[in-house]
Amino acid sequence: MMSPACPRAAGGLAAWVRGHWHIENKLHWVRDVTYQEDKSLVRTGNALRVMTTLRSLAISLLRLDGHPNIAAANRHHARDPQRTLKLLQAA
Repeated sequence: MMSPACPRAAGGLAAWVRGHWHIENKLHWVRDVTYQEDKSLVRTGNALRVMTTLRSLAISLLRLDGHPNIAAANRHHARDPQRTLKLLQAA
């Protein structure tokens, strides 16, 4: 338990918690909701790690391209495969 005598420690803990949730909301939540990772049947061998890496790569490329909404970016790129190829070539 933190006492009022340790405001620096309390501030550090608060920053750590905010950082944790920032990562959760920025990456894990997107993978779970947009790519339905929790429903994936891929669970054996290295396939799980490979699919997780590919999803993370896709999210990173779309974010670097300036897309704040990954689901909308996926729909945008799905309509024209040439967009996806240009994105991959630019990376």
